[in-house]
Amino acid sequence: MEALLETLNAKLREWKPETAAQVRERVSEIIGLADQDCLDLLRSREREQDVLDILDESPPRGDLHAEI
Repeated sequence: MEALLETLNAKLREWKPETAAQVRERVSEIIGLADQDCLDLLRSREREQDVLDILDESPPRGDLHAEI
């Protein structure tokens, strides 16, 4: 855990102030969710990207009236 904290501290000093502020906000949100035992409600970015990829691969829908 100490290695994670050291990395986070180093990155927070390295990133642009706007990026560091966003990371601090997200980490605070995650800590709050963990305190409430609600982490499972947090949608994973990877899962969201999987869904977007599937939607991108779907064939375009044609005009429904043209099929009738």
